[in-house]
Amino acid sequence: NYPEAKNIPVPFSKHNFTFQDDYSWMEKMKSSETNAWMELQNTKTYSHLETVKKKYSTASKIKEYDFLSTNGLPAKRGDYFYTRYILDKNKPPVLFYRKALNDDPIEIIDPYKIYKDNNVRLSSFYPSKNSRMIAFKISKDGGDQEEIRFVDVEKKKTLEDVLTKIKFSGVSWNHEKGVFYKRNSNVNTFERDSTYLLYYHKIGDTQANDKLIYDTTASENDFHFFTAEDKLIIVETNKAETERYYFYANLSDETFALKPFAKHNESDFNFHTIKNGKVYFSNTKSDFGEVSYFNLANESEEFKVIPQIYNSVLLETKFLENYIICKYKTTAKNYMHIYDYSGKFIRKFEAPYGMDFRINFLDAKKNELYVTFNSYVISYLNYKLNIETGKYGPYFNDFIEPKPSLFTFDHFETKIVTYKSRDSKDIPITIIHKKGMALDGKNPTLLEAYGGFGSIYGSNFDTGLLTFLERGGVYAYAEIRGGGEKGQKWHKDGKGLKKMNTFNDFIDGAEFLIKENYTNPKKLAITGSSQGGLLVGVAMTKRPELFKVAIPKFGVFDMAKFSLFTVGKYHNDEYGNPDLENEFNSLLEYSPYHNIKDDVDYPTTLIITSENDDRVPPLHSYKFAAKLQNRASQKNP
Repeated sequence: NYPEAKNIPVPFSKHNFTFQDDYSWMEKMKSSETNAWMELQNTKTYSHLETVKKKYSTASKIKEYDFLSTNGLPAKRGDYFYTRYILDKNKPPVLFYRKALNDDPIEIIDPYKIYKDNNVRLSSFYPSKNSRMIAFKISKDGGDQEEIRFVDVEKKKTLEDVLTKIKFSGVSWNHEKGVFYKRNSNVNTFERDSTYLLYYHKIGDTQANDKLIYDTTASENDFHFFTAEDKLIIVETNKAETERYYFYANLSDETFALKPFAKHNESDFNFHTIKNGKVYFSNTKSDFGEVSYFNLANESEEFKVIPQIYNSVLLETKFLENYIICKYKTTAKNYMHIYDYSGKFIRKFEAPYGMDFRINFLDAKKNELYVTFNSYVISYLNYKLNIETGKYGPYFNDFIEPKPSLFTFDHFETKIVTYKSRDSKDIPITIIHKKGMALDGKNPTLLEAYGGFGSIYGSNFDTGLLTFLERGGVYAYAEIRGGGEKGQKWHKDGKGLKKMNTFNDFIDGAEFLIKENYTNPKKLAITGSSQGGLLVGVAMTKRPELFKVAIPKFGVFDMAKFSLFTVGKYHNDEYGNPDLENEFNSLLEYSPYHNIKDDVDYPTTLIITSENDDRVPPLHSYKFAAKLQNRASQKNP
């Protein structure tokens, strides 16, 4: 007995396709009717979950694992070290800083004290060049629309300056004088995004006096910006994502007159930074990633500093004071190479036990690199790596104390294998379960993937997942096409008109787990978030008989209309342009909302969204839920 979702057929026509959209009224996401329906849905869901919890609650075990887990290192930005602490579980986390790693933490930003609201969150922060001030962004309702505020570190005082209508913007300092930021022009939260304006704000001034630096309103082109070597850098990308344009301004000239540079306007040129007058960049024509440079004063000559390593994907490049550090991924392991700025190889460090790692910061005086290792089942291990000698060892202090590991390192078995897709591609998949578990086809199994935008996700330690594994569960993560796990071509083979490869790879991964006797369709669940939410929606509507449970989170489900709201228009390159008939037809082939059939009982489905999500608007989840529920054939909840 689901809450009633009224059925109001509204014709939708595009190209040669006509569709009766019964739930288009839910696209008015803040209407009283939509909100009333959503509240009734949640009441029913939470009532059911309360009943489930009485028999199956895992909260106490997760909390126990949380308490026994180790912690990573503070973030070093500028001169100081920063950590967020939850002081009250009912209030937002508070930011603290330390001048040295082993100092007592000092409170610097408490969002609740400023706003007196439990829902505000400190989303990110940006210390000035000498770390005397911090610009910080506040999200009031969970959406991408934010405010920028400022705090004087020494005085521990929040300044009067408030910048509003901030969206998809970093903050870049002009020393301590002021900041550059992007301003949004949307009137309605969920309308197509209009973040086209770059402004400069002088500290102590009002936002009304801020100087407009750059404007792409006419072209609707996206851009990003940052400061490096006393220069403001702007990188603009055209709507078709086929060309990029580069500009710089000298910060010493407060007119910020922009000059073009980098005559490479093709989209496969990726600008990294400027160091000692040299422009460092990567070229995506190299499938696995490389680093080159040219002199800003003479662009005619290019020099390759770090060549690509075949079958090792360059995940991250850090430009430190004297070193370039490259993090690489292969199918079986992660490692780093350290180079000097001439490209001379200095040292290699490998992650043990198939773990992932995060490069934290360098102690330049001692030549020691601080790195944190972790895996899906091993919590954070902090190490110091000496670049000069190659020696390494664990790092502890008064606040990061050694703890016994939750489990022995061989308690869980982690396999990284490949399976064949239907078109004979080798798809990597990571499979984790307790050592010695019987492969009898009866194990509860959770399959996850992302498969979009060339993104690569490392292992994430999660005590909820740990609880599931300890109780006999199997977890699998498939590195399907559309992601970047096997290079640029891996992404290109899962985007646009080839997007169906992404979804087929995921379905083939489910069939592999069943064939290899890890599980069976009555024990198999799938999940994913954002692009992964779309992935789950496609898999469950294409092959519902394969899955017992589906948990799509923040998914895009109406592919006929995805480009009409918020940032959807920026994703035409990934999914296809609905204005082109062949690409529109490709979108409809997999659009979950349009592929729900009247006579099918789909898997038990928990749909998770956020009512203020202005990146993937909740209308997709509302319409998908309503259409799944309001069919006589749907017996699974």
